[in-house]
Amino acid sequence: MCGITGMFDTRGARELSQARLQSMNQSLVHRGPDEGSVHLEPGVGFGHRRLSIIDVATGQQPLFNEDGSVVIVFNGEIYNFQELVPELEAAGHVFHTRSDTEVIVHAWEQWGEDCVQRLRGMFAFVLWDRNRQTLFMARDRLGVKPLFYAVLPDGTLLFGSELKALMAHGGMAQEIDPCAVEEYFALGYVPEPRTIFRQARKLPPAHCLAIRRGQPIPEPREYWDVRFTLDNRISEADAREELLHRLRESVRLRLISEVPLGAFLSGGVDSSAVVAMMAGISSDPVNTCSIAFDDPKYNEAEFAQMVAERYRTKHHVQTVGSDDFDLIDTLAHHYDEPYADSSAIPTYRVCQLARQRVTVALSGDGGDETFGGYRRYRMHVMEERMRQALPQAIRGPLFGLLGRIYPKADWAPRVVRAKTTFQGMARTSVEAYFHSMSFVREPMRSELFSDSLKRQLAGYNARAVFEHHAARAGTDDPLALVQYIDLHTYLVGDINTKVDRASMAHSLEVREPLMDHKLVEWVATLPSDLKLRGQNGKHFFKQALEPHLPNDVLYRPKMGFAVPLARWFRGPLRQRVRDALLAGPMVESGMFNPRTIRQVIEQHESGQRDYSTALWTMLMFDAFMRNAVSSSRIAAAA
Repeated sequence: MCGITGMFDTRGARELSQARLQSMNQSLVHRGPDEGSVHLEPGVGFGHRRLSIIDVATGQQPLFNEDGSVVIVFNGEIYNFQELVPELEAAGHVFHTRSDTEVIVHAWEQWGEDCVQRLRGMFAFVLWDRNRQTLFMARDRLGVKPLFYAVLPDGTLLFGSELKALMAHGGMAQEIDPCAVEEYFALGYVPEPRTIFRQARKLPPAHCLAIRRGQPIPEPREYWDVRFTLDNRISEADAREELLHRLRESVRLRLISEVPLGAFLSGGVDSSAVVAMMAGISSDPVNTCSIAFDDPKYNEAEFAQMVAERYRTKHHVQTVGSDDFDLIDTLAHHYDEPYADSSAIPTYRVCQLARQRVTVALSGDGGDETFGGYRRYRMHVMEERMRQALPQAIRGPLFGLLGRIYPKADWAPRVVRAKTTFQGMARTSVEAYFHSMSFVREPMRSELFSDSLKRQLAGYNARAVFEHHAARAGTDDPLALVQYIDLHTYLVGDINTKVDRASMAHSLEVREPLMDHKLVEWVATLPSDLKLRGQNGKHFFKQALEPHLPNDVLYRPKMGFAVPLARWFRGPLRQRVRDALLAGPMVESGMFNPRTIRQVIEQHESGQRDYSTALWTMLMFDAFMRNAVSSSRIAAAA
């Protein structure tokens, strides 16, 4: 695992600044503390920070082909690289290292842009081919590894594993994109391809970009997408057997390492499944790491302990206090953009714990999206059945009225909190799912934003992100549709972003067996009733694991990696919220309505409403503004 960065003159071969390149590279030292190198030639500058995992002795980057005409910087792991070496050697390529990085170089020489089709793994790489005068960049299919880029007015292209590398160059304008603000407050992150800054972009997952020097920069090209065909008529018994075979293969591929390796073990189904497969493959006890909470409402440690004892792992547990909120500014520094998933706090802590024991950790991320595990999936499918029973012409006015007049009762038992359900019934399927996923919902976003920001938005609504992906899903199956949307939005922008930044802050590589693209492709062919049956999500996944995991782990209610936000904002963080949101750079930016902010704070403190998610979203935006960019520049943009 590494950090990559660089510059490219898209118009010619000007001399580039080595000092700027070194500054960009140094900003990523946390991603690769073992080594750091740069390469400069006319019009091209590549930087690399290395966390040595595979081919520790000879895998240094930037790495070149035999004659030095192709140079690459690469972040990630190619899990099938050993399979590709004999094929490339048979075609005449000569290898000088045992690294997966060199496989990409020769794959590019052999197959050109189609080389990405042959790679199985998590990756973001950029290479320069001097003979073809082409810069080529690519990102893995499910967006596990990040890649940012920006084109400056003088034609210089900057790229990096994190946005801070582009900012370290000093030439990129730090002007806030108002549409990114709308998307952040709706979703809690800025989804691909946008970033918080107008000038910078994220290369979307499963996309590549080939730029020929002296020619216009094209749009990124998609090279892969998951298709929910749901047409696999395999029996349930065979599906369970096939799943275990594919899961073992995916785990086995991710055990290749020359450094200590272990796994996260939360006590949930997904991480427990990964640990069970690891234990069945490895001859040595598996190193496992868990975070325990001193608040029993959030503590899953006993379930992690069940799995650890069953498989006799070397289990390490660290208890985190329920008031562990000192990371706010630290998170803002590492995430660069505003990021509002509060589970980033325990994720940061478990990565910190794991790095004390191992350099590589396997995780269970991606299981809910792939196998249909979220509670919101069950709710959406249930609501969709009701929506389909009534025409929109009747449903919209009827449930719209009920949603408006029914009181919002955050304090009441869930069974009588029907306002959100009524509102959902009045919407289309995509509108309803977007609403259920929103951190700050309408009309609060409109009330929160200033007139100035709303003018800049010109009617833009972040719902367009979901509508864009829904139009490309190729399915109207209720479960498959929202899984497709999540695989392109929530998984990439929230989950993968959270894990990448938290792990790399501690120079820890995290691998994701449940996001293997071949596994995801196969599961997408299975009928939805194998994944979601009645109120049971991950139906066939859990059944397949019954011989391997305790029922208490498989069938208990899902807890998640939560923190007690509502209590924080009425207690230990009460004054900090007031100090930050009523007089800090967020208000000074001119993008927000101070009256609405004050109202939200007061209603939450009084217990009248639960605005904990909205307050955390605002607090993390304020932390971004304090840590990532000067408030004066943000104010100028507004």
